[in-house]
Amino acid sequence: MTYQSVNPYDGKTSKTFTELTDKELDTAIATAATCFETWRTTSFADRAVIVAKAAAIMHANIDEYARPVTLEMGKLFAQARGEVKLSADIIDYYAKNAERFLAPQPLSPATGEAEIVSTPFGVLFGVEPWNFPYYQLARFAAPNLMAGNVVMVKHAGCVPQCAIAFEKLWRDAGAPPGAYTNLLISYKQVDRVIDDPRIKGIALTGSVEAGQIVAARAGKNLKKSTMELGGSDAFIVLEDADLDKTVEWAVWGKMNNTGQCCVAAKRFIVVEPLADKFLAKFQAALAALTPGDPMDAKTTLGPLSTEAALVKLVDQVKRAVGKGAKLVMGGDRIDRAGAFMQPTILTDIKPTNPAFREEFFGPVALFFRVKNEDEAIALANDSEFGLGGCVFTADIARGKRVASRVDTGMMFVNHPTWTTPDLPFGGIKNSGYGRELSSLGIQEFVNKKLVRVSAIDAPA
Repeated sequence: MTYQSVNPYDGKTSKTFTELTDKELDTAIATAATCFETWRTTSFADRAVIVAKAAAIMHANIDEYARPVTLEMGKLFAQARGEVKLSADIIDYYAKNAERFLAPQPLSPATGEAEIVSTPFGVLFGVEPWNFPYYQLARFAAPNLMAGNVVMVKHAGCVPQCAIAFEKLWRDAGAPPGAYTNLLISYKQVDRVIDDPRIKGIALTGSVEAGQIVAARAGKNLKKSTMELGGSDAFIVLEDADLDKTVEWAVWGKMNNTGQCCVAAKRFIVVEPLADKFLAKFQAALAALTPGDPMDAKTTLGPLSTEAALVKLVDQVKRAVGKGAKLVMGGDRIDRAGAFMQPTILTDIKPTNPAFREEFFGPVALFFRVKNEDEAIALANDSEFGLGGCVFTADIARGKRVASRVDTGMMFVNHPTWTTPDLPFGGIKNSGYGRELSSLGIQEFVNKKLVRVSAIDAPA
């Protein structure tokens, strides 16, 4: 596998990086293991100084960090800036809150004293995707570094400069060598890392297929893992929703990051009374998006991350239409340089159509009309995925009731699925297991150790 910076706006390669040799990889793991022995005993206050400085550096250099995101994977520059800020906020959040989250928990045994204390696992290994090149790293690195672990990361091959910049961030913040390590390694070497006894936990964000491979390898080694995999989030619209505002959120939920988001709105499930009006307004709004240079503030439709991603998505749409789906708009690449795809809407998707089960990772919306709330919930749950979802309604109590019946890890009322440092993130079913962010995210890779104190002459 080659690590390359290829601008999806024009297809030009700016830089190529070589992979680590096995010897270099072993040296990196040894450095991380040595670092852990010191880092684990470093106080929360001293860790927080370094982690908070990393956040401050990102906050002070937003454009500098955002630029490689746009140039390597095509994210609109305004959205890249937003990702940098969110990543810095996550890092700062754990610098401020980690000690409180991991404070000893006193218990009340019948006799004596007892408490649960949290101790770090050790060296952790993360396999991360390209679609949010810093955010994915921040939500793995920040809580675990504050917990006393050290982290090693294999980032996606198409965002190597983002990966290198994030590693440099921790050095610039004063982290010791081995606290955060970027690994330019092959997929074969991923197995080598997971198998290494010095690695104590595995985290992956990616596809179901990647999750199955990595989780199996981690399981074979009896190592704790977390998996944040794909999604096919339902965007449910009930008959009492504010139509204009709901359509605005539908466009944002679908087209943020050009639809390349695990929690993007992907299945638009609209009750019959609003279905036609919603579809017409949604189509018009998508048609108004302007493709262009993602560095240009006037551009509202960026390219997909790679040419391969574009080809795959166009093929998915063609297969869906070939199996009976109706193409309302789009469906093909845009006739211009770069990996641009037309915003696309598919309807009349039967359960026998492969599109009914697949995840569409890009500007493709699947539209379903249903008779009522119960049908909407049943359709939302008819999926192998269970990451996020949302429901739009004027009745908040009704929205909460619907949310309670949809089988996902996250549900939002009157807002598309999204993320902030203080909200837990994760799914169920084929969307994976474990949680990141909030107080839950820092608990995944710590040992919850019971410490019991009894009188020496107490009965057994």
